[in-house]
Amino acid sequence: MSERITTISPPRELVEGQRLDQPTFHALYEAMPPGTRAELINGVVLLPSPVGPSHGRAHVPTLVWLSYYQENTPGVEALDNTSTALSLKSEPQPDALLRILPEYGGRTRTDRRFVEGVPELLVEVAHASRYTDLGPKFDEYERAGVLEYVVRSIEPDEVLWFVLRKGRFIDLEPGPDGIYRSEVFPGLWLDPQALLAGDTRRLRAVLDLGCATPEHAAFVARLAAARKP
Repeated sequence: MSERITTISPPRELVEGQRLDQPTFHALYEAMPPGTRAELINGVVLLPSPVGPSHGRAHVPTLVWLSYYQENTPGVEALDNTSTALSLKSEPQPDALLRILPEYGGRTRTDRRFVEGVPELLVEVAHASRYTDLGPKFDEYERAGVLEYVVRSIEPDEVLWFVLRKGRFIDLEPGPDGIYRSEVFPGLWLDPQALLAGDTRRLRAVLDLGCATPEHAAFVARLAAARKP
């Protein structure tokens, strides 16, 4: 009597809560209808709800802040809403990221479909996604070894900045003047009140101060020295 062999067909589309590895997830993601947004966090598929005007409004000054730092710091790159393969079980799509480019000694590489590896700094705008951004994503970014994680929260309006210490995220405290100063990207200074208010002029003015420091000049020099053809 022959045994019946049961085979399990691979999934054909993404479903909230599915458990997949990153290559399978990405193949299905690319086959989904245009406009679909999906993420893989610790092997579990998330299908975030559409973002509203509050999220979009808060997103703009965040990008202005990072892109202005990029303009002043050759060798770094700011990216918006880019799929990022952190591991074989994780492919989030952070609202923004800042990385040292691979040819300047960074930890990531660029695939035509996504960023592969762990960026130095990730940013999330947390509104409807607050639980995920400060729960499963927080844990996943910590586990992957993201060096700094910034959350621009909406309702309550606040800025949370975490830095990795011995494998764990801890709060990065602002200076006596209320300004956050990145430990990974010298000169990346942030006035949290300006970010919350969407005051892009103030964001750029504070960055001008940070990028005028000797620490930023030394960082730019290190990046230039590390550059590979």
